[in-house]
Amino acid sequence: MTIRETAMPLASFANAKLQQLSEPLLQEVTDFIDFVLHKHQVKIADSQPDEPLVGKWSQWFEAVDSLDVSPPEPVSNYEQILLNKYR
Repeated sequence: MTIRETAMPLASFANAKLQQLSEPLLQEVTDFIDFVLHKHQVKIADSQPDEPLVGKWSQWFEAVDSLDVSPPEPVSNYEQILLNKYR
């Protein structure tokens, strides 16, 4: 027997209880159900990364790692002094 099958008698009981709730309380129950669904969807999304996106980021990091980064040559003596001071 599945969880859904065992929950069906509970669902009819819950439905009867929901009928007794005022509109604000019913809205609160609906908000809680939405929260639980959203929380579960976030966990699924976190556990299953988007493979094309992962590939694109890997390519970007490889490209950035291979860049030749060299500081520009100072134009004036003042720039040279500043560079030396903060190195």
